[in-house]
Amino acid sequence: MAVLKPFKGLRPPAELARQVASRPYDVLNSREARAEAGDNKYSLLHIIKPEIDLPEGINLYSEEVYTKAQTNFQLFKDNGWLVPDEEEYLYIYAQTMNGKTQYGIVGCASVDDYLNNVIKKHELTRKDKEEDRKKHVRVTNANMEPVFFSYPAVDRIDVLVADYVKAHDPEYDFTAEDGFGHHFWVIRDRQMIGELVELFAQLPSTYVADGHHRTAAAALVGDEKRRANPNHTGQEEYNYFLAVHFPDNQLTIIDYNRVIKDLNGLSADAFIQQLSQSFAIEEKGTEVYKPEGLHNFSMYLDGTWYSLTALEGTYDDNDAIGTLDVTILTHQVLDPILNIKDLRTDKRIDFVGGIRGLEELKKRVDSGEMAVAFALYPVTMKQLINIADGGHIMPPKTTWFEPKLRSGLVVHALD
Repeated sequence: MAVLKPFKGLRPPAELARQVASRPYDVLNSREARAEAGDNKYSLLHIIKPEIDLPEGINLYSEEVYTKAQTNFQLFKDNGWLVPDEEEYLYIYAQTMNGKTQYGIVGCASVDDYLNNVIKKHELTRKDKEEDRKKHVRVTNANMEPVFFSYPAVDRIDVLVADYVKAHDPEYDFTAEDGFGHHFWVIRDRQMIGELVELFAQLPSTYVADGHHRTAAAALVGDEKRRANPNHTGQEEYNYFLAVHFPDNQLTIIDYNRVIKDLNGLSADAFIQQLSQSFAIEEKGTEVYKPEGLHNFSMYLDGTWYSLTALEGTYDDNDAIGTLDVTILTHQVLDPILNIKDLRTDKRIDFVGGIRGLEELKKRVDSGEMAVAFALYPVTMKQLINIADGGHIMPPKTTWFEPKLRSGLVVHALD
């Protein structure tokens, strides 16, 4: 059974919500975060990317950076830019992209559910990134950013949310600079809160869609706090962490593509010759070519787009991991031909979220920065859930969810 817990959120006043709300810490580097925050003193980036208020070039993992996060968080509370709700509530957070709106329930997930695998994961975490977020949670004593969860859709939950949204004006309602709409309601109806908590208790599992490092950090710091507390009861706020839960049938996973710096010493012709052992190759010319289905890839090389269709025998559709296009590309191209053995550490490969479009792949190859680009057909939510349920782990950089959750609409304090 999955835990959904109401909590006393820390939230910006309605007139500041758009300015406080920021993109997540991990989609911006420090330079981009400085530019995005600009002269907006209200941006949550001052807390989640606090190096923007320190000299350029500072070590991102220095104590000074974490101390700045703590100082800035206190400043936001002192100035009334983040204000605690009077009671424990659940919240609805909806996002609109390309005319489609998805509705998530904001509440706390349970540290125990994470440790007991009620919350299912599909990605490995990197220890350095996990430790960074753990330090951030420790110094702020809060979950500053929500994690992005999914659950198998439940009709009654959909009805409750739809009825509430219809009957109440949102607390926040704005379009961000990227064109995505963000809409936020506070559920003050105690009966509805109780019913939602009960409905979640009937779910066998929830799933981490996006934010594995933040999820791990939040749960592990909660576990640290309980171990350090001789009077631990299990009811303390640190036993829970901030999550937005979306029904699986409302979510869209978009492609996550690859660009590679060189051809491992091969000429373009020799590279294509090697590819032909695993793929049916079709030249597509200079117009952008998008993969048409599972096991079809697009490749951009030397100013030309190609269609690559994996030959039978290069994949296993009965294997949850073996059927993934990221697996095919790794086993048939990246490892044997290009000698890229570890996607996590090899500096010759980079990853481009499909939200940037395939033109971004073309641009990076045409500039000479990269030698070749591959675009992949996106993974489905069904594949993700099957993999998580089976206890499997996806290869790195397999899924890209869009739109990203805005950080700062609600914060969860651990005390």
